[in-house]
Amino acid sequence: MQDFNSKHIHIPMKRTTLLIGIMAIVAVFSGCKKFLDVTPKTSLAEEQLYTSEPGFQQALSGVYGKLAGTNLYGDNLSMGFVSALAQNYSTLNTSASISLQQTQLLNYASNEVISYTDSIWSSSYSAIAAANKIIENTAANRSVLSNNSYAQLRGEALALRAFLHFDLLRMFGPEYTAGANLKAIPYKKDVNENAIIPATTADVVKFALADLKEAADLLQPVDPIVTSDLRSRRNKLNYYGIKALEARIRLYSGDKPGAAAAANLVIGSGKYAFVTQAAAGAISSGLTVRDRLYFNEQIFMIRVRDILPTVQRYFRFRGSLDQSLTRSPANFATLFETTSGGGSDIRFVYRIEQDGGNLFPSKFWQASSATTTIGDNLLDQYVPGIRLAEMYYILAETAETPGIGVGYLNTVRQNRGISNLATTITATDLTAAITKEYQKEFYAEGQLFFYYKRIKATRMLFRNINMTPADYKLPIPDRELQFNPNYGN
Repeated sequence: MQDFNSKHIHIPMKRTTLLIGIMAIVAVFSGCKKFLDVTPKTSLAEEQLYTSEPGFQQALSGVYGKLAGTNLYGDNLSMGFVSALAQNYSTLNTSASISLQQTQLLNYASNEVISYTDSIWSSSYSAIAAANKIIENTAANRSVLSNNSYAQLRGEALALRAFLHFDLLRMFGPEYTAGANLKAIPYKKDVNENAIIPATTADVVKFALADLKEAADLLQPVDPIVTSDLRSRRNKLNYYGIKALEARIRLYSGDKPGAAAAANLVIGSGKYAFVTQAAAGAISSGLTVRDRLYFNEQIFMIRVRDILPTVQRYFRFRGSLDQSLTRSPANFATLFETTSGGGSDIRFVYRIEQDGGNLFPSKFWQASSATTTIGDNLLDQYVPGIRLAEMYYILAETAETPGIGVGYLNTVRQNRGISNLATTITATDLTAAITKEYQKEFYAEGQLFFYYKRIKATRMLFRNINMTPADYKLPIPDRELQFNPNYGN
């Protein structure tokens, strides 16, 4: 046998040149992969992952971990980029630590915004690929899973796929009523797919609802949250989280009866309760145990284990206000309507607080507590995904009459410490009141920009320039357009 380690192999120069040329061509074509093609390469470790229930659970935890990353809900799709789009902050700069100035200006051609949208797009499809891998393997390796584990794993993976695609649609797709039949984004169902034709806006909604239907059917009989256990399921896309997401999607697509039915199911479960004023404003022995996240209202929340550095960078005084994310005292007074009854709003009293002599949003100034009330809930490690108040806002918006709708809105207002609105309210005034509630409730959470888009708002609070449909549609990343020629409508 020839020893390839010790023998010198002579390759003629012409053949060497030819070989290099072939390798270069292969390299070029290998590089021309679709931007969203983020399928992880198969490895022995990955294949072994799907040979046991613990392996499947580890894979699912990995998907939630991707959601928690700063490119997604650990920052950009919650308190950071999308909140800046909604004009939540005025103190934006171009420092190395915080760069959201061009985002606030809605300068979508800027390198700043392109960097954010590229990372959101690629990270979202990476998480979708990971969810698809679980979906694929629950079918291929069904025999290693118990019935309950199969339902839980497949159900959550399907729901996460819908959740991620829907937020991509809300960011990169056209507004629904005008763009239902226009191509929007690829809806990836197969981990091995490459360049696929983008689905229309209506089809993305249809596919997401189909995923949620299968997920709900799988989880309803087995999810502990249905019968008893809430604690370990709030940070998973559980059965009620799926129904709440269904309500959100159906409202987005104009299906008001469907949205109301799903929201009513969540509220009617009795699993979720509004925060008490005592919990919202609690201080004990010098340790902050205040429930600023309104834990018992969370239908789905995302655990971000390393959230503290982001919170400290954004929402704490660091020597100069232009180094943080906040608004002026006058702006906060306007937001919470403090001169017209809003001064008692617990969202203002207990979640707009001073640090270094300046006001900051303190929603994420959370500390875990050793008390029995919020004990091991690790409130300092969570970002809201879907909360109870949104279900009431959906019912208010979809009610048959303004008088009925304002009743749902008043339920939230009462629990926030502000007075009821009159039952004689007009439809126009009810819409304005719902908008004000979204502005207060979802401050620094990433939902407000998408609400403005859905209602086709011509103005955003604190932005004195009219909005156009183009302002509500973030550009598809150039790399995606370059390698996928299927976007032409």
